[in-house]
Amino acid sequence: MRGVLTVILAGGRGTRLEPLTRDRAKPAVPFGGLYRIIDFTLSNCLNSGLRKILVLTQFKSRSLDRHIRAGWNFLSPELGEGVEVLPPQQRIDETWYKGTADALYQNIYSLEREDAEHVLVLAGDHIYKMDYGAMIRAHREAAADVTIGCIPVPLAEVRHFGVMQATDDDRVHTFLEKPKAADPMPGDPHHALGSMGIYVFNTRLLFELLCEDAAQPDSDHDFGRNVLPRMIGAGQRVYAYRFRDENRKAVPYWRDVGTLDAYYQANMDLIAVDPVLNLYDAAWPIRTFHPQVPPPKFVFTADGPAGHARRGEAHDSLVSPGCIVSGGQVRRSILAPRVRVNSFAVVEDSILFDGAEVGRYCRVKNAILDKDVKLPPYTVLGYDPEFDRKRGFTVTENGVVVVPKSEPPETFLAPNPLPH
Repeated sequence: MRGVLTVILAGGRGTRLEPLTRDRAKPAVPFGGLYRIIDFTLSNCLNSGLRKILVLTQFKSRSLDRHIRAGWNFLSPELGEGVEVLPPQQRIDETWYKGTADALYQNIYSLEREDAEHVLVLAGDHIYKMDYGAMIRAHREAAADVTIGCIPVPLAEVRHFGVMQATDDDRVHTFLEKPKAADPMPGDPHHALGSMGIYVFNTRLLFELLCEDAAQPDSDHDFGRNVLPRMIGAGQRVYAYRFRDENRKAVPYWRDVGTLDAYYQANMDLIAVDPVLNLYDAAWPIRTFHPQVPPPKFVFTADGPAGHARRGEAHDSLVSPGCIVSGGQVRRSILAPRVRVNSFAVVEDSILFDGAEVGRYCRVKNAILDKDVKLPPYTVLGYDPEFDRKRGFTVTENGVVVVPKSEPPETFLAPNPLPH
């Protein structure tokens, strides 16, 4: 769409996703085998006709920067298109970004150069499909000063969201950032109207608001905590835009994968017979970087030890290019590129990142293995949460064990290998 500059905020620490975010930004965390989390926001932009995109990075951004350069370099700068990564430049302040509004304020010079009529502000760490063009058109038709993308959220979850109240014509008259409790939506006693962290601003007004907020010494310099409530108090035209799902399913799909359990479950959603997130819709493709690796391979030989066949197979799973399932079994799992599962190993209900390797006779269940993790033969993982904790691994409330990068082989010694 002409006259629109898209800004993706991709600088959060993602501490609730550690250890997956020890060495990478949250938007760069792998998802669904082939993708990174930010690919969904970027694909939404492309599918919405938005081709001028700035990605504001901050913490541990090297992996994210590398992924965008490798996978999103096909747009033409000569046509005014492109995905440009902007690290902190400290043009205005010598500190890290203090909040979402401050992130834009510190890059106001770059925003001004684009000379856009509207600025679309997005978060780079959610999984969903949305036509931003429809939201921008609604913003223009309402003659709004800012339009906020919103979804119904359970009342028990309002402490994680910005929550608003709106009139019948969707004009917002109240906005509270992460309240302990909130009033329900009219006609729905179980849900409140929550912010998706998506905003359409009129550019000139946005610059005025950013400068005004920067001058407030007691501000958190955040859109939800400061800028939006101040706009509502000043009588400016703040409107809500209800999420319209492009996922083509009965139930709208939007996921904040901010915790390890939420991240794990969103991945496991993909292996269902009828997955709630449709990755196979040619009308709304999800783009990413595709490594130059051969097709996946499954090895079967009948001459295994003691007459046992080595049968490489995968059931109810996503297996990416470059994988070799060499006589092992994979069930209800996601394998990123270049994963290897060796003979007589069993991998169940797990997510294996790029280059992970499962040794012979291993048993892996309810686990996430980070990039290049190598499990020695006979490793048992995910069957005894207490023992996994004693080995120093992160184990979630739901019992998912997470193995970070660069784990030494001696860490994986099991007390009693399971019978084979």
